[in-house]
Amino acid sequence: MVGTKRQQAIRKALRALAPGIPLSDAEMVLELAGRNQMKALPPKTALWLALGSHVRHSHTDYDRLLAEGYERDAARFFVVDQTDDVLSSWGCQRSVADGDEDGGEGPAS
Repeated sequence: MVGTKRQQAIRKALRALAPGIPLSDAEMVLELAGRNQMKALPPKTALWLALGSHVRHSHTDYDRLLAEGYERDAARFFVVDQTDDVLSSWGCQRSVADGDEDGGEGPAS
């Protein structure tokens, strides 16, 4: 594998967590997980936060709800099922509905 040990760990975590993720989505998630603000987090946590954020912003009505004036937490509440459906379709066994979105380690968008 190429890349830093951290990049390798993040890619490995993505393959384990969402084995069926389409390539275009995987590239975006890896980019998000590699951002500077994620570097203080463990690779698996950074990956989970990036994965949830990507799905929320790219595959749900989250941004539309925010634009309509919903608070962040309310918008997340309304898209949690959509988010989990996308994650599940990619083979992910984890759920944002469990309330463990960030593993207890850090903020998410």
